[in-house]
Amino acid sequence: MLPVRKKIVTDEAMRPVAVLIDYEDWQKIEQLLESSIEQKKEKSNLAKYAGVIKLNQDPLDYQRHIREE
Repeated sequence: MLPVRKKIVTDEAMRPVAVLIDYEDWQKIEQLLESSIEQKKEKSNLAKYAGVIKLNQDPLDYQRHIREE
């Protein structure tokens, strides 16, 4: 886990209302988030699998048949 220096801001009742972090830490977090979003986009590209399998039967008919068994 990334060590982040933070300061918790509280209201008069000592309830936390905000967190302050250094700008450098924020930039590191932004980079990590961007890279994880890019990785998820790469993983979720299902278009490359279109037309890969050839079905002999309609998928819904097959599902109904299997459930009846």
